[in-house]
Amino acid sequence: MNLRDVTFLQAQAHPSKSRPIPQLFTETEVEITAQGHMEKTQGPSYDDKSASLSLFLFIIPLSPHLSLPRSLPTLLSEFLDIWNVNMLRNPDEVNKRQHTTHLYANNHLIVRRGQEFQLKVTFDRPYKPSDDQFAVEFVIGCSPQFSKGTYIPVSVASDRQSPWAGRVVDSTGDVVTVGITPAPDCIVGKWRTYVAVVTPYGIRRTRQDESRDVYILFNPWVAADSVFLDDGNEREECVLNEVGVIYHGAYDDVSERPWNFGQFDYGVLDACLFIMDKAAMPITNRGDPIKVARIASAMLNSRDDDGVLVGNWSGDYTYGVAPTSWTGSTEILLNYSSSKMPVCYAQCWVYAAVFNTFLRCLGIPARVVTNFFSSHDNDGNLKTDIILDENGRIDKQRTKDSIWNYHCWNECYMSRPDLPQGFGGWQVVDATPQETSDGMYRCGPASVHAIKHGQICFPFDAPFVFAEVNSDVVFYSRNPRDGTLEPVKVNSSHVGRMVVTKAPGQDARRDITDQYKFPEGSPEERTVLEKAEEYGCQREKATPPEADVELDMPLIEVRVGDDFELKLEFNNKSDQARTGEMYVSGNVVYYTGVTSSEFLFKTPKVILDPMKGWQVGEEGWWVLVRSIFYLLVASQLLTHVSKARPNKIHENESKTQGDKMFVTVEFTNPFKFNLEDVYIRVEGPGVMPPKYKHYR
Repeated sequence: MNLRDVTFLQAQAHPSKSRPIPQLFTETEVEITAQGHMEKTQGPSYDDKSASLSLFLFIIPLSPHLSLPRSLPTLLSEFLDIWNVNMLRNPDEVNKRQHTTHLYANNHLIVRRGQEFQLKVTFDRPYKPSDDQFAVEFVIGCSPQFSKGTYIPVSVASDRQSPWAGRVVDSTGDVVTVGITPAPDCIVGKWRTYVAVVTPYGIRRTRQDESRDVYILFNPWVAADSVFLDDGNEREECVLNEVGVIYHGAYDDVSERPWNFGQFDYGVLDACLFIMDKAAMPITNRGDPIKVARIASAMLNSRDDDGVLVGNWSGDYTYGVAPTSWTGSTEILLNYSSSKMPVCYAQCWVYAAVFNTFLRCLGIPARVVTNFFSSHDNDGNLKTDIILDENGRIDKQRTKDSIWNYHCWNECYMSRPDLPQGFGGWQVVDATPQETSDGMYRCGPASVHAIKHGQICFPFDAPFVFAEVNSDVVFYSRNPRDGTLEPVKVNSSHVGRMVVTKAPGQDARRDITDQYKFPEGSPEERTVLEKAEEYGCQREKATPPEADVELDMPLIEVRVGDDFELKLEFNNKSDQARTGEMYVSGNVVYYTGVTSSEFLFKTPKVILDPMKGWQVGEEGWWVLVRSIFYLLVASQLLTHVSKARPNKIHENESKTQGDKMFVTVEFTNPFKFNLEDVYIRVEGPGVMPPKYKHYR
């Protein structure tokens, strides 16, 4: 627009006859001077001695920063005035129902991108499409720019192009219903909304009103969105389910831990957006689920960026909450967003559960996955190296790799335009701080399909995830004289024994091991390992001779709190006598494979006749669980989490919604001795916040 478009207008203004401008408008007048500067000036004033008013107006295109004076001449009354903007944001209105966002405990409008939503604009007179021009403007960030997609003017006129589609759905009387369809790749976050009317004298725009802010989320229901998931049952589970089950324990004795994800709870959505703000994530990157997941993977732990959770595997949780005490994500996220400080403490399942809440809250399909016998490849050689000393014990000083009984991570569903076709779908992301990636403690997203097929060259962190499920366990004997290592045993089937997640729509686990690896020993598995070797996987080529003496420890079923008998059986398969010196060590072990306290140590010597077996003692060794129990308590490893159904419910006489109810929950001590200093935490998703009780 050139300065020749400046129009001088002199009009008679009568205070008694002029109509006041609604309070929707801003109170600042902007004057464009001949030098092109924008200056704030005082609004016009009326008094008894002056009956005229001179205005300098500059006709300009739509911009979120300019507006007309608060009082206008009567000559402008023929143009549209905006009296009200209704965002249709109530849960029972059209928008939240159609966008499946009615579950959010949030008073603002929440919609999903790539799908039309509606708002109603009330003018001072009926809208005339041939004469009137208005637009709905959406702004995000502190410096909105059209070129960066942070300022979006949406016109209902067909001859005006906009990144988002707009149309008049209905026009009845003074009320116009406008349909807005955000682009399926637009920025995810909290947008500010304005309505602007074009007049020959400038732009008339509503003032900023927080009640008209709108949250725009990812949309797994729309095919054009990069997080589109076409399986309806999977989508229902991985986006809308607020409660879930996290699996832990051992692959042959799987335990369940119930969890309240609470992605729709009050304040959780704002807390998730705050996480991206705290990471200083560029606004323009927040429409890309790949970048959002990768940033969140780093921000969910506090190792290098003051993220959400502080990891602690020491057993000392004096200055925070023990990881085993958490039952939901809501309290963690709200504490972090309010205090701006990391929350203490977490271990892998807590990281995975809170990460799951973050992803589902923003509309990215996500699920928690548990890998049993998960390798932690510390040195990046894609093997698990276990070094033994000259006595056959594990050398804890030199062994850096470890095998976790189980490890929890997340999978999120998205397309991968940065990878060759076919590698989209489920992606591994992990917030547990194990190793650095691009200088920060994070992992993923890594394509599950790429992991299964050995394509570990693709970003992000595919080699590390491949080792977690496919690593060979190699035992080395160290020569004390020269320090050389000689492989004595290779186990290629121990790691990644089973990978599970919750089945959609039911409280049952689903084995998804076949999505990560081919069956052990199959031709496909050999092909995958050969492919992985091309990209740096270092397999152990040596084939140590098989031992001719077998050791077996019979499986025994032990009830919690009972003593048990440990027996060892040897079988000499050779035609010569064998003498064996061994040591038997029993330890309290963290699920990460790190040992704590030793409760049993024996060094028996056995002589085996040719082709015969032998058992250590007819009665074996008795292990007194009561003594181990105190070691477990000292190490804070003993946990009992119960998903309890109340067996007594006392209701008030009035059964009106919102009235209090009293619930009695009973627990049974499974041990043969009293429990003291017991800490109980109870949470009812959607019913009550977490409650605590300490019994001394």
